Amino acid sequence: MNNLMKAFESRRVEREKTTLRNSKSNYRKNLNIDVPKGLYEKCPKCSETVNMKEMYDDAFICKHCGDHFKMRAIDRINITVDQGSFIEKGLGYITLNPLFNDGYDEKIKKYQEKTNLDEAYIYGYGRINGNPCVIGVMDSYFLMGSMGSVVGEKVTRSFEYAIYKKLPIIIFTASGGARMQEGIFSLMQMAKTSAGVLQHSDQGLLYISVLTHPTTGGVTASFASLGDITLAEPGALIGFAGPRVIEQTINQKLPEGFQRSEFLLAKGFVDKIVKRSDLKETLAKLLKFHRGY
Repeated sequence: MNNLMKAFESRRVEREKTTLRNSKSNYRKNLNIDVPKGLYEKCPKCSETVNMKEMYDDAFICKHCGDHFKMRAIDRINITVDQGSFIEKGLGYITLNPLFNDGYDEKIKKYQEKTNLDEAYIYGYGRINGNPCVIGVMDSYFLMGSMGSVVGEKVTRSFEYAIYKKLPIIIFTASGGARMQEGIFSLMQMAKTSAGVLQHSDQGLLYISVLTHPTTGGVTASFASLGDITLAEPGALIGFAGPRVIEQTINQKLPEGFQRSEFLLAKGFVDKIVKRSDLKETLAKLLKFHRGY
């Protein structure tokens, strides 16, 4: 195992420790045993108690109802790419405070320490069942995966790297949208990332967008919606403004399941809903088909 993979394994271990240490304790109170806080949690969909260590082995899918829990970016990479094949790129970026927002620097530092990430997006080279590609993953545990100037720059650079390597790119989105602490600098990333998609497309290269829960705001309104193929995980919230904001604006009750991936599939917004357990195989088939054999 090379140094990069050792670093990623260290991040994964630290992530598991952080989850067990900081996650809310929702385990059943009537159990007459001493259960460590955060070891068990209730599924938000079926309310059944799940073991978080077992959830890691099951790709964070509830064994009772199949609900897909949110994942860390590093965990996503570990279950998607071939073991030992991922090489992270785009290291060394520093998040600045262009609007001199009070407390923003401290907040960034806190999330960096909490998540062991530099920012809310990771990308690099990897193989999926032997098929080479560039893979990028957003991490909603870092300031809700919001897109500030560094995230936008790294997303754009990931497309540029894919052009340089003449490779398809896969991006997993999970974001609350633009980062309000950076104001117009954050909104500018929508245009920049979209331009990166266009440059990649002009080279005849494949872009697969995988929408996970939640994908909202400026990310949805830019690169997340521009894939040649758009996949989504079951039950993912996908949209621009949230359902409550829309209801308050139009003074109407929205349809059941509005902005969920199943609703968007019916409306033609996504091409296919793929369970997390089937996602690696599906991506491998698409990459292999794109290569022409």
